[in-house]
Amino acid sequence: MLDGTPCWIDLTSSDAEVAKNFYTNVFGWQVDGNDDPQYGGYAIFSKDGQPIAGLGPQQEGNPYGNIWTTYISSSDAAASAAKAEAAGGTIMMPSMQVGDQGSMAIVGDPAGAVIGIWQPDQHEGFGVVGVPGAPVWHETMSKNYTAALPFYADVFGWQFESMGDTDEFRYSQAKLGGPAIAGVMDASSFLPTEVPSFWQVYFGADDTDAAVAKVVEFGGSVIAAPEDTPFGRLAGVADPLGAAFRISTIVG
Repeated sequence: MLDGTPCWIDLTSSDAEVAKNFYTNVFGWQVDGNDDPQYGGYAIFSKDGQPIAGLGPQQEGNPYGNIWTTYISSSDAAASAAKAEAAGGTIMMPSMQVGDQGSMAIVGDPAGAVIGIWQPDQHEGFGVVGVPGAPVWHETMSKNYTAALPFYADVFGWQFESMGDTDEFRYSQAKLGGPAIAGVMDASSFLPTEVPSFWQVYFGADDTDAAVAKVVEFGGSVIAAPEDTPFGRLAGVADPLGAAFRISTIVG
């Protein structure tokens, strides 16, 4: 996995069994039986035998509740965390080794959005992306857009292409010399005061409306009803415990 690219996601959940039931039914994922106490009860969701996401229990004192976290690949998690701090971010969890799987760190960007860093060893990250039921996009909804862009450029080497620069729509796509890998949205004008900046993951679907119906069928909720956009038909939903994510049709 190329340094600076989104390489993994995981879900922090207050009820792992509820989460397993929901995501296996909605996306057809399997749960690998490796929630070893050595890794704090961490389990792996897979699709067609390929790893697709992690599931970890909510730790005592975690202020973020049920939430998905995106991880960016790095050949040196400690160095990337140090870069994040030097660029105006905050180290929320210093680099730590996770057995023989790799090393991780958690940082906050200058707008307060939380992002993970993953230094792969035996666990390289996603086994599949860009298909229905798999991650297709990652973006941050930022309350400090002008600080977020140079931060991610400094820490991960991202270059940005503006997709819009008006008060109604200010958005940039991040690249590493090739296709876009992530997005940064200026959310300062519409996120409520009590909602901090955040990262969100999009899961692909052949039919966004059908996927949203499944979310509701298995106890989830609709945050933003499906709508057509230039980037596909999109919807915002949450699992039964409140962990939010987006659904998007696959645009060929």
